Amino acid sequence: MARLEPRRATREDAPEILATITLAFMSDGPCRFLFPRPNDYLRHFPKFVEGFGGRAFENSGAYYLDGHVGAALWLRPGVHSDDDGLDDLFATTVTEKHRQEINDVLGQMGSYHPKEPHWHLTMIGVDPLEQQKGYGSALLEVGLAPCDEAHETAYLESTNPRNIPLYERFGFEVVGTIDSGTCPTIFPMIRRART
Repeated sequence: MARLEPRRATREDAPEILATITLAFMSDGPCRFLFPRPNDYLRHFPKFVEGFGGRAFENSGAYYLDGHVGAALWLRPGVHSDDDGLDDLFATTVTEKHRQEINDVLGQMGSYHPKEPHWHLTMIGVDPLEQQKGYGSALLEVGLAPCDEAHETAYLESTNPRNIPLYERFGFEVVGTIDSGTCPTIFPMIRRART
């Protein structure tokens, strides 16, 4: 069993972390919406994770647990996803029609981001063989610590309604729903700054 003491990750940890997150989301509706075919998902989803949250590695926002059984990617205030990289990925991996749906989903996600400086939990995942052991809570706790020290807001999109109670225990609140075409519902959540 991994220790419940997340460590800060570096770029050297990226391959293991991307693999863990890819496993964690393999049956996630909105993530599989991006790449419905298994081979496409396994080939391209790690590139999506890199584009969506990979800047966490260079900005002290990436965490992992022993054996890389779980990981989280946080973007600090002022650090954003690689939108150009994501555009390039979708342009070369999905059809025009599907790309329009994806862009609509991503646009809706962007509209829910808080206006004030905030931390964005882009991805958090635990290897399916290691779930239900408290690893997600440990990763949330360590990721929220610098956010609370700076008295700043946190934001995430829950792609699985079963995870909402976990996020609510840490102070997040659902602020709407993101619905588009065939993509399963996504739940944007905000945790207001602690004073």
